[in-house]
Amino acid sequence: MRMYDVITKKRNGEALTGEEIRAMINGYVTGEIPDYQMSAMLMAIYLKGMSDTETAILTDAVAHSGDMVDLSPIQGVKVDKHSTGGVGDKTTLVVAPIVAACGVKVAKMSGRGLGHTGGTVDKLESIPGMRTTLTEEEFFQVVNTAGLSVIGQSGNLAPADKKLYALRDVTATVDSIPLIAASIMSKKLAAGNDCILLDVKTGSGAFMKTLEDSITLAEKMVAIGEHAGKKTMALITNMDIPLGSLIGNSLEVMEAVETLHGRGPGDLTEVCLSLAAGMLSLAGKGGMEKCRKLTEQAVADGSALERLIAMVEAQGGDSSVIKDPSLLAMAPFQKEVRALKSGYITHMNTEQCGIASSLLGAGRLTKESRIDYTAGIALKKKAGQKVEEGETIAVLYTSKEELFQASEEEFLKAVTICGQKPEPEPLIYARVTREGVERLV
Repeated sequence: MRMYDVITKKRNGEALTGEEIRAMINGYVTGEIPDYQMSAMLMAIYLKGMSDTETAILTDAVAHSGDMVDLSPIQGVKVDKHSTGGVGDKTTLVVAPIVAACGVKVAKMSGRGLGHTGGTVDKLESIPGMRTTLTEEEFFQVVNTAGLSVIGQSGNLAPADKKLYALRDVTATVDSIPLIAASIMSKKLAAGNDCILLDVKTGSGAFMKTLEDSITLAEKMVAIGEHAGKKTMALITNMDIPLGSLIGNSLEVMEAVETLHGRGPGDLTEVCLSLAAGMLSLAGKGGMEKCRKLTEQAVADGSALERLIAMVEAQGGDSSVIKDPSLLAMAPFQKEVRALKSGYITHMNTEQCGIASSLLGAGRLTKESRIDYTAGIALKKKAGQKVEEGETIAVLYTSKEELFQASEEEFLKAVTICGQKPEPEPLIYARVTREGVERLV
């Protein structure tokens, strides 16, 4: 097989065979196929697309380019959740303990934040002593005893994806739906869970800015999961405004704990309970309505919070900060941001809110950047609420006072204030399963 011929075929809009796709991925990982030829292929895929069958084969080839995790030492059904990323998205810290409290195992590998989006591993590492790098045996033991474990991605998981993503990043081919779907799902398949719940974000703070693109991506990923024999469902959730009221690592741990106490913000609570119900339904605990009641009970009786405490302790973390979040380190400096005029907040550009938080030290500008776990933003007002000129709409937190100016400027650019009250935005737009798309609004 000549790579030249395969590039030509895809450039002309033809479907690639399984043999061609697997040979291409294997050749690229081993170095037989150079970057310049793979760049041409990525652009051909970007322009001509891929069928569901092609995308499923590509995903499988990328997943099998490295280690495939065997979770059989973990008892019972294992269910995973993946979010396509957002601002204030601390759902894993809430959802995983709820699902574990309902008797379903959660063995999750999560990522770190980069750019305006936060990472679950960074949030966990704001807990003193918390280990997110475990041996395989330790990982299995924590899941079997605590019911859940969340760790960083380790080992040689989908190495082809790492190479392909780096190339996509510099060849303007990142936002190709088949390539996004293959990238996400290759890691999910390699991670070895029985069921996969996908939280596909849509809006200004999401990778997919429009609802239709988000649904298309969800359909692709569900098809891939089902093709691989995994029970898969996607929820399309709103990331046009930040989720919850706190943005930043230790701040989001505090808010996750409050939510597990039943005192969290309404938007965060609703999204978390819906995601948890979806995970339980995939795991065979019943229909969505029944599973929703199970999630509510796990919060009400405190069993979900107990599961989070158990995981933190099993991974070396100081659980006293979960039992009393006020013990978490707080930033030495804070600054109130005030409304520039009176009216209603009609929009908060979520990506810009995330950038404002990163400028305080809460996120990474490069993979090597060090994070200030105490940095972030507390939103005092959100979209739909009325404000008066000079009223505090947010509080910025950081360890370096000189970072306030740039962050405040970015945050104020994110906030639109007008005279007319906006219509409330839905939190969950649709559910996507193997049966199709169910619009919820």
